[in-house]
Amino acid sequence: MLNYSLLQESPVNTQPFPHFVQANCIAGDALDRLLTEFPAINMPGSVPVNELDGGPAFEQFIMELEGERFRKLLETKFSIDLQNRPVVTTARGLMREKDGRIHTDSRSKLITVLLYFNKDWTHAGGRLRLLENNQNIDNYVAEISPLAGTMVAFQVSNNCWHGHTPVVGKRLSIQLNYLVSKKAQGKHSFLHGLSAKVKKVFD
Repeated sequence: MLNYSLLQESPVNTQPFPHFVQANCIAGDALDRLLTEFPAINMPGSVPVNELDGGPAFEQFIMELEGERFRKLLETKFSIDLQNRPVVTTARGLMREKDGRIHTDSRSKLITVLLYFNKDWTHAGGRLRLLENNQNIDNYVAEISPLAGTMVAFQVSNNCWHGHTPVVGKRLSIQLNYLVSKKAQGKHSFLHGLSAKVKKVFD
């Protein structure tokens, strides 16, 4: 379902941290099927994909993302060994005013991959920004609209600052992370699942 030839050609930028951005990376009619079958997420925060009710195309896509071919592509692009590294895959559907604040990903993560599934994007906020530092959301090297079929991938480091200006409402995405250990996988799966349950009760 992924357009591997396009992804292979996508250049990795090393400043301010290793990353690449690629639009239209989902092949053929697969994107249309994924847009139709993307699970309804009626709570904020990240939800483990195994707790969501997506259609067959969505389930197939998750298997491909977590599979060997895509892993090898990431290994080549970032010059990193991901074999036997565990993965955690989550999805998001709703954003709150406080979401998107400047942050780096946890050092228990090695690689972060974001894929967007919004048919259009007219909001002023909600565009992912890859940042020079943690002081200024307007000091960015790239700004990415979360349009369907767009992928952002980066190597997690102590300076992988990113975020977006506020937006409230629907914003569909999948996030895949390669982690340092099985212990980290268990922790992330537990925390994402617990967070989703708490938000469902109190939000």
